[in-house]
Amino acid sequence: MPLPYFEVDVPIHRTDQPGLRGVHVFTGRADSRSAAVRIAHEVYDAARAAQDAGLEIPHGRPDGWCACGYRPGWEPDWPAATAGRWNNPYSWTRADDGDVEL
Repeated sequence: MPLPYFEVDVPIHRTDQPGLRGVHVFTGRADSRSAAVRIAHEVYDAARAAQDAGLEIPHGRPDGWCACGYRPGWEPDWPAATAGRWNNPYSWTRADDGDVEL
């Protein structure tokens, strides 16, 4: 059986304008919430390193995780990252891992 999809939400803030805040979202397959956060951090670090080196951001990991872009000047707050099972808003069915009431 394939691993479930997770969504990792990472709060971000603008380094030169601390009042600007947002959330960077990652999705992919993982066997746990902690693994999902770890993998999201890995793909973020790979995207940042590629951008800093002037290279294309890597895509196509076998587990489905990737960063579609990198925004210089925005800093993620990894300790505040949250992860949960991803629910497709366009699906007729919804996953329930105990995080939400259906």
